[in-house]
Amino acid sequence: MGVTAAQILALLEGGMGPDLHWFPEDVSPATLAETMAGMANTEGGTILLGVAQRSAVIQGLRDSEAAFDLVFQAALLTDPPLVLPLPVVQFVNGDALLLISIPAGLPHIFTVGGRYLGREGKQTSPIPARTLRRKLIERGVLQVESRVPYGVTLNDLDMRQIEAYVGSLNLPKGENPNSLLTRRGCVQEDGGELRPTYAGLLLFGKYPQQWLPNAIILAARFSGKAFSDAFIKQEITGTLPQQIRLAETFVRENLPTVARIVGLTRQETPEYPLEAVRELLVNAVAHRDYNINGDSIHLQIFANRLEVHSPGGLPGPVNLANLLEARFSRNPVIVQALSDMGYIERLGYGLDRVVNVMKEYSLRPPQFQETAGTFRVILSNTPQAPELEVSPTPASPGFNRLELNPRQQLALQFIADNARITNSEYQELCPDVHAETLRRDFADLVKQGLIMKVGSKRGTYYILK
Repeated sequence: MGVTAAQILALLEGGMGPDLHWFPEDVSPATLAETMAGMANTEGGTILLGVAQRSAVIQGLRDSEAAFDLVFQAALLTDPPLVLPLPVVQFVNGDALLLISIPAGLPHIFTVGGRYLGREGKQTSPIPARTLRRKLIERGVLQVESRVPYGVTLNDLDMRQIEAYVGSLNLPKGENPNSLLTRRGCVQEDGGELRPTYAGLLLFGKYPQQWLPNAIILAARFSGKAFSDAFIKQEITGTLPQQIRLAETFVRENLPTVARIVGLTRQETPEYPLEAVRELLVNAVAHRDYNINGDSIHLQIFANRLEVHSPGGLPGPVNLANLLEARFSRNPVIVQALSDMGYIERLGYGLDRVVNVMKEYSLRPPQFQETAGTFRVILSNTPQAPELEVSPTPASPGFNRLELNPRQQLALQFIADNARITNSEYQELCPDVHAETLRRDFADLVKQGLIMKVGSKRGTYYILK
């Protein structure tokens, strides 16, 4: 349930938070429905039924069965009807209370009596028009991709791209492309004529940026670990499939290669698995919020990481906790078309594949962040720390008697991959270990004849002996 009796008492005595509201058991179904809808349309919350806040004295429900009926009546008054977890009876000082949990991120906007309501602090009030439009788009009720921009015609579509798309689907001969695009949601009848939707323009337009100027990828390669004046930049435009291909090319041309041991051989491979980077690019163009006009997708390559920023927070009920399991598409028309073209699997986002591929490359797991209305994924080129204690190093018969700790094994692997290692790089590999401990690790490896020290002071680095 998530709320204990002690927490209820503390909240009642110290003042309730904005996501907790109490009602006596004789509250009307309409009043209860308004608060339930307001919480569902905002960030969720909890309603306590049967609580009287009089000098922190708690009075329980007299008839729990009637209270359950009241909740169900209220849920049916919303449009669409609220489907909630079963209310829970909680006993506090021997009294029964009914806890009604309203989850956050429900995939609808709910009305009561034709009014859209939200929560501001402890109050339930109508949602302002601008906020309502944003919420409708975020929850997939109003989809930008399905709208038809003013003045657009079928002449704004590139027939060569459409013919290639239709041909890839192995449809019966004589299939009318306009009929297919209409079924796919890329074309709609508007004013008695067929006109492209935003999705159609993004997928097959001659120049989509005429209608959505920020539907681009800004790619940049920086020489260091932070933004600097030394960088390579490319503004990637065109249709979404074209952008994906051009962004992949940018990554291939600007991603360093490293030496890795694959099986028993040493191979030169990209610093990050290209499959993982491609999944991030496809995910970004497929699921970004195209209603946001002031920002674009950002692909940034630094010396120690690769980042992909996508405008718009996570859609609908998807959050950072359920990101790899939840499935909700902000742009289902675009997702379907990209799936037809082989860019994306219809069943999911592909982020779980990114996690698995990074693990296969022995790199740290990707970081997922949601800040200021932007979803960000960060790939690190730092090797993943070994999970188990290391057995004696099998590099040569003379090493079989040596015992190395996991940090030293990680350092040797880093040198094998990158030819050398510095003190600061070792500190990044083991961020929670004291610098003196790491110095002793190096000294021990030098003493055992496994590595040798080159340079002095800040210019010091270590190589395999």
